[in-house]
Amino acid sequence: MNLDMLHPADQIVLLMNRIYDHGMTTAAGTDLSVRDAEGTVWISPDGVDKGNLRREDVVQIKADGSIAGMHRPSAEYPLHLAIYRKRPDVRAVLHARPSTLIACDLMGILPDCSMLPRIAENARRVSAVSYEIPGSSALGARISAAFAKGADAVVPERHGVVIGAPTLPGAFRSLEALCLRSLIQRNAKILGGAVRHVSDGDIRKIAENSVCTMPEFTPALRSSEELSARRELCKLIGRAYDKQLITSGNGSFSCRLSDGSVLITPTSKDRQSLKAEDFVLIADGKRESGKIPCPTVNRHLAIYANDPDIGSIMEAIPPFGMAFAVTERVPDLRLLPETYISLRDVRIYPTLTDDGTLARDMTLRSPAAMIENDCVLTVGASLLGAFNQLELLENGAKILTEALAFGGTPRGIDAEAFMELEQAFNL
Repeated sequence: MNLDMLHPADQIVLLMNRIYDHGMTTAAGTDLSVRDAEGTVWISPDGVDKGNLRREDVVQIKADGSIAGMHRPSAEYPLHLAIYRKRPDVRAVLHARPSTLIACDLMGILPDCSMLPRIAENARRVSAVSYEIPGSSALGARISAAFAKGADAVVPERHGVVIGAPTLPGAFRSLEALCLRSLIQRNAKILGGAVRHVSDGDIRKIAENSVCTMPEFTPALRSSEELSARRELCKLIGRAYDKQLITSGNGSFSCRLSDGSVLITPTSKDRQSLKAEDFVLIADGKRESGKIPCPTVNRHLAIYANDPDIGSIMEAIPPFGMAFAVTERVPDLRLLPETYISLRDVRIYPTLTDDGTLARDMTLRSPAAMIENDCVLTVGASLLGAFNQLELLENGAKILTEALAFGGTPRGIDAEAFMELEQAFNL
């Protein structure tokens, strides 16, 4: 589904539902707006349950200032209009109050935009403005002035975040990116490790390596195996999104078919609403015509080429696993015997590690890895197998992080008991 092709009212309802379902707002919080080609601003209403918003609840503010709809527009609508006046390139405004982002603000911390290069394009220019009374003209003036200076997102003190973007889906991706960054920074703080930054030079190299140069081909017939795999990819990616293992714009899943061809997620497609026909078939070094595979397609192909037993690969950016991937801390899964049986030791690789090195190391007996400031990576004999490893890795990282939050040092495992475990499961 191309969210940009939805009616503004439908965009507001769909994305408000995601914001609410992911705990980024309360029933009364958050306001979204879209400015259409005619200059009408479509905006969420005031005093309506944001967890049960309908398209008929959305209010219109016409170019002449008149208001149409069943409800009053959001009380923050003057702020939205002020931003639109200051920034002609902004066609959507999102104002939300995600808890972790506000917690960062209370501690005087802004989301670290150099931490995750893959989402660096989302809300890269973040500004903070000092406190003013919520809903006041003074607060609106401060925020709109920051946008006039070129900000993509503004964090008003104690008041959440305001994001401006060319599209509402783009504004939502920026919200996801900011929330993910703040969650990872929080978790990294619990781990006690310093957050690693990525240089602008490395960010440029990642962007250069992401350009797809594969020739195209037009598939003839679709096998039942391929059609089934497309369906399963849809289901698992939707589940990964709901569990916040991936975001709407980031996360790469693939599977290998029996003829050696590979199905992989596309680039620049909303992960939560992917359809079976959106996945890209790769065969004999060519990509399905009219489609662009995810930027890390060569990494997937290298891993498949090196190990014929691997049937699926998953890359994700979950908030607990990535806290280890952006710090110097290594997740000691030996403390969690059942997790260790499946994952063994998890290697951590430097940013920009070449695909060949990853391909040589990833096996079904060593199915999980982390790439610094990039992603967590799991493999499996099947789609479900790789997904299970991804869930296990994030759950293990979460347990280790939450244990440290209690203070002190987690209890270790007896060396003799660990040796018995390795013998029992042939590790």
